[in-house]
Amino acid sequence: MTALKLVFAGSLGTETATAIRAISEIKPLPAEVRPLDHRHLDNGWTPVAMDHGMLTLGDGRTLHLYGTPAGLRFDFPGPIIAQGALGAVLLMDNSRPDPLADLAVCLQAFQSLAVAGAVAIGVGRMNHHPRPALDDYAGALARLRIVAPVLPLDPRDRRDVLRLLQVLFRQIEAMNGDGGTAGPAASAQGPP
Repeated sequence: MTALKLVFAGSLGTETATAIRAISEIKPLPAEVRPLDHRHLDNGWTPVAMDHGMLTLGDGRTLHLYGTPAGLRFDFPGPIIAQGALGAVLLMDNSRPDPLADLAVCLQAFQSLAVAGAVAIGVGRMNHHPRPALDDYAGALARLRIVAPVLPLDPRDRRDVLRLLQVLFRQIEAMNGDGGTAGPAASAQGPP
């Protein structure tokens, strides 16, 4: 069966590793350490490597999940990581000072996928930080001429993460012109 690659990215604190753990069938290897200065991190951990997880789709294909920050702290080579990826899940933290600026950085890092319509945006911490609203994210995407779904997301919630993947897969299928009849969307439920 074919293996697929999906990238999870976001600024520090967006919990890409948590989202991967929520849906992965394997226990991801630790990719975070406690920094010497962790005053600005909610959980006291910082990423030092890519997270990796796997999910078997309903049609038997394996989805490899790779998580990394999109360059807000590191000058990470987003275009390199995007090579061969089916798409990218960009996680935003609405409690950050300027999440729309974070979105612009993530979109720049994964520009090839964004232009192809192969990204989905998950916005976390909206319950305590309702601004910017989802419409603000949609407006920012429209100004950049990028078509991408934007959903609220709790990266700890398996159902939320799988729902975002389903929406992303449907988007990719629509952009590829197959009307959603092929590809991973129908099988994005993952294992029970």
